[in-house]
Amino acid sequence: MPYEARGDGELLLFVHGSLCDYRYWQPQMSGLSARYRCVAVSLTHYWPATETPAGMPFSWSQHADEVAEFIDRLGAGPAHVVGHSRGGCVTFHCARRHPQHVRTLTLADPGGPLQIAGRPPATLPAPVNALRARAAQLIETGDVEAGLQLFVDSVSRPGFWAKSTAGFRRMATDNAHTLAPQFQDPLPAYTPDDAAGVRCPVLLIDGEKSPLMFHRTVDALASWLPDARRETVAGASHGMNLAHPAAFNRYIDGMISDVGVGTTR
Repeated sequence: MPYEARGDGELLLFVHGSLCDYRYWQPQMSGLSARYRCVAVSLTHYWPATETPAGMPFSWSQHADEVAEFIDRLGAGPAHVVGHSRGGCVTFHCARRHPQHVRTLTLADPGGPLQIAGRPPATLPAPVNALRARAAQLIETGDVEAGLQLFVDSVSRPGFWAKSTAGFRRMATDNAHTLAPQFQDPLPAYTPDDAAGVRCPVLLIDGEKSPLMFHRTVDALASWLPDARRETVAGASHGMNLAHPAAFNRYIDGMISDVGVGTTR
């Protein structure tokens, strides 16, 4: 996987979500590299390595294993791992499957449905799936910006796309080709049993103005995970690490410092 690295110290690994790549984490790379070895990856299929080998599936499950393999090959682990949105689900399952590679885990507005006891198997609501199908159709028929606006506003807030920076829009456009295969690879539901298998300390971060589905996920995981704390970025929506990077970085630094991994204030 392509990556950017900056700084020295304990390994702090960042994993992006939908339509993003390692460029998404610039405020964290700048703000935290004075204290940590910050590494931001681009998952397979994403920019800049958009040409993937034939037969390589677009798979959240494979991404989870690839993150663990990346940490192993880098030879600097275990890592403090941060995942946002879809990347939150990827890193959740990476930590569950490969605990030897994950020292701490930060999940920012983690994506994926919740499985509540006594209810049918969790899936995304039909209106959400219809909106996503429409976004993918717009992109595939050449109306890329309209499709991106529809999807991005749905996971953040109406009007977010129009107000976003030129850099964010360029990054999303570079990764627009991933949206259709992503929708064909739905994220699994979070369950109490899976959460119980994540043994490392976990920091859950949501944005004060994030869509309700992310708050519900963070609420449930906070009660299910064996060792979890929660922070909310005031005034921010789904892209809280971009909107208020100082607060986001402070929460990560505080959690790592508190678990005592050779850091000093």
